[in-house]
Amino acid sequence: MRLRRFLLPLLAASFLAAQNSPSVPVTQAPSTAPAASAPGPLDYVCPMDPDVRSDTPGKCPRCGMTLILGIPEEREYRLGLNLEPEVVRPTMPVNMTFRVQDPSTGAPVSKFIVMHEKLFHMFIVSQDLAYFVHEHPVPQPDGSFIYQERFPKPGMYRILGDFYPEGGTPQLIARTVIVPGGSNPPVLQQASLQPDLTPKQAENMSVDLVTEPAQPIAGMKTLMFFHVKPAQGLEKYIGAWAHMLAVSDDLVDMIHTHPFIADGGPQLQFNMIFPRARTYRVWVQFQRLGVVNTVAFDVPVKDLE
Repeated sequence: MRLRRFLLPLLAASFLAAQNSPSVPVTQAPSTAPAASAPGPLDYVCPMDPDVRSDTPGKCPRCGMTLILGIPEEREYRLGLNLEPEVVRPTMPVNMTFRVQDPSTGAPVSKFIVMHEKLFHMFIVSQDLAYFVHEHPVPQPDGSFIYQERFPKPGMYRILGDFYPEGGTPQLIARTVIVPGGSNPPVLQQASLQPDLTPKQAENMSVDLVTEPAQPIAGMKTLMFFHVKPAQGLEKYIGAWAHMLAVSDDLVDMIHTHPFIADGGPQLQFNMIFPRARTYRVWVQFQRLGVVNTVAFDVPVKDLE
């Protein structure tokens, strides 16, 4: 959820009715209304984490982004996705081209701000949530980004673009790709997830998850504590101690976030607000000794009773 601040100036007007007779002068009584006070100074705000604010310029202690003065107006940019070939086949290479357009003018955007060492973060998840990709399309001179993918099987895939156009705000926009199988269209069914918070073994570390509350509630803050073993050799991965993507079982909600508290030690804390009562697959990525570790947990989220 993003926060906005609005300054609403008070407008005062006083109208006096004039007499029809020209011999009666019309005068305006002196105003007794207090003078409007000047607006207070603006905060320096993190564009990715608007709750991080400062009265001086600097870097966000959470994500490392440069703080900006005030909170800019949020506008959702347009993200175009072209596929070549247009008809995608399983396991066959397909060239994906992303183009960003200004929402007001429709003009192509060619300048972007680096977020976590990259200009464009891309996630791909399959409809059964068994397939997960976190990659970074290559920027082109005209401002577009290209990436080659081989979709492993028929079905629906959600493609999430995470980027920060210069002069705008950080964007998180999803697109959909359908991969047909044979002569029949794929059956579009949501993933069937069962709660799974059991410890996970990754490439060179194990990861445990504890949530507070133990039963996450939709619309309310959930603290997610990840414990990694061994913590020795833990390194930042693309500018953050960890990256998380949470996706609802119906592929409607997609959330990309980073630790709220982390210092390179064995515990990392994420603060999450799951928007709906669903089961969410949560992928978390850590880097240790140069190796990227990816683990997944299935988190059930309930309505408040």
